[in-house]
Amino acid sequence: MHKLTTRLVRGFGTIVLEDLNVAGMLRNRSLARHIAGVGMGEPRRQTTYKTTWAGGRLVVADRWYPSSKTCSDCGAVKAKLPLRVRVYHCDECGLMLDRDLNAARNLAALVDELAGDTSTASCAGTLNTPDGNPCQTHTVWAAGTATGRPAPPGTGQRRRRKATTA
Repeated sequence: MHKLTTRLVRGFGTIVLEDLNVAGMLRNRSLARHIAGVGMGEPRRQTTYKTTWAGGRLVVADRWYPSSKTCSDCGAVKAKLPLRVRVYHCDECGLMLDRDLNAARNLAALVDELAGDTSTASCAGTLNTPDGNPCQTHTVWAAGTATGRPAPPGTGQRRRRKATTA
C-alpha cells in the first residue's frame, strides 16, 4: 500500500479520490465480506499525508457525486446503473465506454471545474518529473524524512531521557 500511494503522489501533482459510502456497500450481502477485509480508509489516509508532504493537491469527490452514472461526453446522468453493468452506454449521445474509465474521466473533469478550467475532460492528472536520478535508491539526507522531503510540522524526533537512580 505504501509503495502504491508513494508512486501515485510522486507521479502526479493532482490526485482525485472518491469518498465512498462503505457502510452502504457493506449492506450488499455478496460483497460485504470482501469489502470489509480491504480497509478502504488506509489508501486515503496515506495519500492525504503524502500529498501534504510532497506539496501536491488532493481532491476528494463528494460521496454522492455520480461519477459512474454521468456521461463523460455529453453530461447526461442515468437514474440507475446497477453494479453488474460494467460498460457504460449513454442513451443520449451513444457513447460506449468502460464504467471505470467513464468515472475517471468525470473525476478529472471535476478537478477542471473546481479550478475554473473549461477544457475537455482527461483521465490523466498533472505529471510531475522528479528531480535527480529516479533510480537512485540509497541517499543520505541532511534533514527531513528518509525520502528527502521535509518532515511535517509537529513530528520532530523525541529524545529519550536517561534513567537516573537516586
